[in-house]
Amino acid sequence: MKAFLLLPQRTASSGIRRFSVSVQAYRDKNIAIVGGGAAGFYTAARLLAKTQDVNIDIFEQLPTPYGLVRFGVAPDHPEVKNCTTKFDQVSGSPRVRYFGNIQVGRQLALEKLRSAYDGVVLSYGASEDRKLGIPGEDGVDGKWGVVPARQFVAWYNGLPEAQGLDVDLKSFDRVVIVGHGNVALDCARILLTEPSELASTDITAHALETLRGSNVRHVEMVGRRGPLQVAFTTKELREMTKIPALDFICDRDLVASECAKWAEWLDASRSLKRMMDLLTKHAVSAGHSGRKSFTLSFLKSPVEVVPDQAAPQRIRFQINRLEGPVDAARAVGTGEFVDVPCGLILRSIGYASTPLDGAPFDGRRKIIPNIAGRATDNGELVPGLYAAGWVKRGPVGVIATTMQDAYRTADAVIMDLVHSQGQPREAIDQMLSESGVLSSCVTNAQWKRLEAFEAEAGQLTGKPREKVTNIEQMLNIVK
Repeated sequence: MKAFLLLPQRTASSGIRRFSVSVQAYRDKNIAIVGGGAAGFYTAARLLAKTQDVNIDIFEQLPTPYGLVRFGVAPDHPEVKNCTTKFDQVSGSPRVRYFGNIQVGRQLALEKLRSAYDGVVLSYGASEDRKLGIPGEDGVDGKWGVVPARQFVAWYNGLPEAQGLDVDLKSFDRVVIVGHGNVALDCARILLTEPSELASTDITAHALETLRGSNVRHVEMVGRRGPLQVAFTTKELREMTKIPALDFICDRDLVASECAKWAEWLDASRSLKRMMDLLTKHAVSAGHSGRKSFTLSFLKSPVEVVPDQAAPQRIRFQINRLEGPVDAARAVGTGEFVDVPCGLILRSIGYASTPLDGAPFDGRRKIIPNIAGRATDNGELVPGLYAAGWVKRGPVGVIATTMQDAYRTADAVIMDLVHSQGQPREAIDQMLSESGVLSSCVTNAQWKRLEAFEAEAGQLTGKPREKVTNIEQMLNIVK
């Protein structure tokens, strides 16, 4: 292939910049993307849209692509999953290959990818969660304790590794969720929504059966700061107000006093003001006997989980007060404590990425250190290594945020590829063959067979799909 490059030249006499045309022969460029979730696919989409000579190989440790779009988005939010239409267009391009069921770092060394490809983009997301760091969090005598919301979400969404989670929704009628983000609200909504309303979604059959037998009637969602510091969005909160026969409880006096105290600041934030108006309009100070309830609690920090004679367990909170400006308020303990008896306790205080063998990693921030998507090690750029998505910036934002972030990383890749001579695709195929991963990988065509199988199974019960939740079964279907 030939490229016509405009090369700038500056004449010594005039200093005027002129351009000369240079004809340069080069091979197509090849990029490997590690992680087949939204960040990986949006990076690939941008590369396809902005180049004509870049081939892309996407490596995903699961047989199935789409990451949290498949295993993290709530089943009653099908509109959020519409991005998979774009991802299907990406994977259908002749310049893109999908290699599922391959774990880079274990089955395939990152160093081999870096030596074979012109660039490697790490977009493998955040597969762990942050812990509370309190006594009893891991249970007492092997019982109960705190369950990560990430794992609970993965359980009802069909992630294979989460299907062994023991979800007991029968032993007590109250669930406590620690955290004030959208994931916490997703968990609360799924727990309090009538199962019949979820039956037409792609929630797994096992999770739906468990929810049908649930005795949970009260969910309390607790945060360490106040109403003006919550991390969830108005859209997610509004959905809680639409659940029939549900009492929405919060400290209305606290909301009113905080809004009055910071009225000028609040006027400058229309989205937060709408959220406070929503709380004021729909929340009550106390629930009605016999009805389900959702309680939004503020100014409480968990300090301990202990067994309880009347309930499976109870969680102890310290009452806080806020210090500092509203947009940087700190929660300070008052020395007063309150116990909440409950069954299931979910922690929803953030996800965390993990290191990948052969890649730099910031253990404090839990990200790949980078400058505008270009990976760094001890402050120095790592040639040909990039990051996108949560492993680049941390677990914040929605899918649209991830899209913009991935586009910026892709743009950095494109800029750097100008200086690359390209790698022969045959050498890449030989490396993959010699690594022994091709015999167990799942291609895009095979994934499409699994997707068709799930859709056909879902039609039998009026669902968009019935997810296969076992990897061995997935592989049997696609082979």
